Amino acid sequence: MTDITAVFEREQTELAASTPPPIDELVGTVLQDVPLIDVAGGPVQLSAVLDRPAVLVLYRGAWCPFCNSALRAYQQELVPELAERDVALVAVSPQRPDGSLSMREKNELTFTVLSDPGNQVATALGVLTGPSPEARAAQLELGLDLEAVNADGTAVLPMPTVVILDGDRTIRWIDVHPNYGTRTTPGDILAALDTLED
Repeated sequence: MTDITAVFEREQTELAASTPPPIDELVGTVLQDVPLIDVAGGPVQLSAVLDRPAVLVLYRGAWCPFCNSALRAYQQELVPELAERDVALVAVSPQRPDGSLSMREKNELTFTVLSDPGNQVATALGVLTGPSPEARAAQLELGLDLEAVNADGTAVLPMPTVVILDGDRTIRWIDVHPNYGTRTTPGDILAALDTLED
């Protein structure tokens, strides 16, 4: 029997030591408009949900405990603050729409949750990754087959990422976590918004 906990701990240690993607050059650029899928399986353009200032969250999937914790914290601590500022909160993952619906329902999320087949947003931001072969084997041992839960049938994932955008999808701030065991905190996001408003 594989020591699954040790496998994931090794993977996180390796990711934490890896070189982060060059994200600073993205600030000031416009995030491309791409077609996404809502929780009911219907098409929606990214521009339709980013038609005002927004916080865009890229997460791995409803199966990820770190993602569930982060999105619950965003619901509790960010949603009221963002509402006062008229800033949208949108979460995107590569999972199929039923996974997005599951994430929204089990965490009682009131903000928009979308599926991004093919990781178009993560590709545009340069934050794509995937499990190591050892971690992939451990996931399969646990009954998680990323190729089955991801809408495009691959095991590719976004690095956990938070982007603050203007209403025209211009990137104002971005925070990426190559190690999926860590996340951008609600306090970090609010502090960034305060800085941008100054």
